[in-house]
Amino acid sequence: MSVQQIPTGKIIDGEEVIAIELTNSKGTYVKIFNYGAIINKFVVKNAKGEKQDIVLGFDTFDEYLDPAYLANGAYLGAVVGRYANRIKNGRFTIDEETYQLAQNAGTDTLHGGIVGFDKKVWDVIEIGDGPQSSVTLQYESVDGEENFPGNLIIDLTFELTENDELILSYEAETDQATAINLTHHGYFNLAPNGGNIKNHKQQIFASNYLEQDSNYSVTGKLIPVEGTHMDFTKSKAIGQDWDEEEGYDQTYVLDKIYGDLSLASKTIEEESGLVLSVYTTEPVAHLYTAKYLDVKNGKGGKDYGSYGAFCVETQHHPNAVNIPTFPSTILRPEDLYTQTTIYKVSLIK
Repeated sequence: MSVQQIPTGKIIDGEEVIAIELTNSKGTYVKIFNYGAIINKFVVKNAKGEKQDIVLGFDTFDEYLDPAYLANGAYLGAVVGRYANRIKNGRFTIDEETYQLAQNAGTDTLHGGIVGFDKKVWDVIEIGDGPQSSVTLQYESVDGEENFPGNLIIDLTFELTENDELILSYEAETDQATAINLTHHGYFNLAPNGGNIKNHKQQIFASNYLEQDSNYSVTGKLIPVEGTHMDFTKSKAIGQDWDEEEGYDQTYVLDKIYGDLSLASKTIEEESGLVLSVYTTEPVAHLYTAKYLDVKNGKGGKDYGSYGAFCVETQHHPNAVNIPTFPSTILRPEDLYTQTTIYKVSLIK
């Protein structure tokens, strides 16, 4: 196991951007930037023993700052917050005080607003080079940032195990009641040469999904997956039942005990022999098949287009801050926000 810190030479808002590389004894390798807590590389060995990078990204850090890329709003490999997914009308009320956020997705707020956590330089506060290689990043979101209330301090630890598990452990505290819903926005492709992910086999352990309005904002209604194209309770090709013009951009309510760490999703790609299993303590997983992805000059000069990757975004119910029947996304000063999500890579048995 090893951890390395590599300066990028880039300074943003007076803070140095650093790459942190985690490696285990099998040669599995993860590269993380402290800017946006971005997972830039996740290199594993496939069934043929070949090294394969399973996440989308860029060859150099500077490309994450390209205006054309930022305009696309892809959030490649970043942690998004203060609030993942959509807040309806960009507005919520806590303790009888209403907060209006920037409406950066039609009339709604998406992934924290104009300048969310994906565009912030996080502090490297701890490096672990023991039995497991790890790094802990910290970001302090000040009161009023993107018009969210309260000073919020977030610690995020990335840990790579000998079992090819990448563990993301979050903790957050606030000095004022605030809305929080964090997720990792990694784009995965398990095929050796990338391309359309319609033949990846997907399973999601959820009997219900959340109804959305025309702007993808959830309404509060749960819909059974049984008998619909949304049903992934049994493994099937992602493209088997999909609408080819839409793909999937849907939140699944996991069949689990709230707060327990359990298996949420399993994705299999037969050519590489790779399996990606996602475990989480969170109550929902959002499946996105990258309909709106349009990124030029990704790794190796490849362009990334629609359906060239999939995301499994573990989180609380979107827009829950406006829907009292959903698990609460309000954090108060006496409470500690915690979340664990694990990306485990294995081979088809």
